[in-house]
Amino acid sequence: MKISLIAPPFLSVPPQKYGGTELFIAELARGLQQQGIEVTVYTIGESSIEVPTRWFYPRSQWPVQGELECTLKALNHASWAVAEAARESDIIHSNSAPALSFSRFISIPIVHTVHHTYDTAHTEFYQSVPEASYVTISDAQRSKLPMPQMRTIHHGVDPSIYPVGRQKRQYLSFLGRIAPPKGTHLAIEIAKKSGIPLKIAGEIQPSYKSYWETLVKPHVDGKFIEYVGEVGLQEKIDLLQNSVAMLFPIQWDEPFGLVMIEAMACGTPVLATPGGSVSEVIQEGLSGCIRSTVDDLARCAGGLDLDPEAVRAYMEKSFSVERMTRDYINLYTEILQNGVTEVEQIVA
Repeated sequence: MKISLIAPPFLSVPPQKYGGTELFIAELARGLQQQGIEVTVYTIGESSIEVPTRWFYPRSQWPVQGELECTLKALNHASWAVAEAARESDIIHSNSAPALSFSRFISIPIVHTVHHTYDTAHTEFYQSVPEASYVTISDAQRSKLPMPQMRTIHHGVDPSIYPVGRQKRQYLSFLGRIAPPKGTHLAIEIAKKSGIPLKIAGEIQPSYKSYWETLVKPHVDGKFIEYVGEVGLQEKIDLLQNSVAMLFPIQWDEPFGLVMIEAMACGTPVLATPGGSVSEVIQEGLSGCIRSTVDDLARCAGGLDLDPEAVRAYMEKSFSVERMTRDYINLYTEILQNGVTEVEQIVA
């Protein structure tokens, strides 16, 4: 079986810092290779994933400055990748919506993983390509989409990369984009109400500079509320494994939230507001707490008594890269055996 994974052309695989889709592609590519699957990743030249790669653009570009530039670059990369992959693959696995446009010109099956939250424009586009097999990354995401061929496959990561932190330090962590949907300002409120210091890590995107300047930065004192900037893998692990809990006070329908399972892999529980995938990822009282208000989350933070080993065990059982890889291999196998999968609603 030969699988081609098409990544977006803006960040490396794996990502150096920010990049949930790119992290997913890296984990899946390694998992497939370990299972004896021939896999090629179509990405950018800076990528360091330990599987065969091909690239059209040599370097990363993030954040992308203009919508037109973004669109043209994505289309150029996708058309090249699909044309190349179609000559030697059994299945193309797209992780970039523009690649679907070129499925009309090839005869091999295409799988597309939906990585974003619901929006009308993407949904109408997906409906115009009904022959593709779609994978949603949460049931919450899938429930809003009308495509006939869909199944949910939850993300997974390699737990061996994330050591369990058994000696927690007295601080909370926040890891993600500094943006209103991610609730950075609410994480600060939770920390203050709980009396537990907070370390914030994440990217300040230009479009949210005003949010940072008005609602986050004024509270950052370098002591109780600390901003540590963007972090790479090792810095991320250090932040999460030593934290008593990671805060995830989202204000949108989260498609999945890879950082939640990364925290759990480190034995760190997640305290979150409900929305999107959250109730599918967190098991209440075992791997974290889900509450609707800042006050309730602050009380959870102050009264935590969860065993790091139990948090890690839950993650390994439900969100390992082995489980995710097996689910994708099952999908690929069904497609190759039966042609395009029958209309189905399958929960992984």
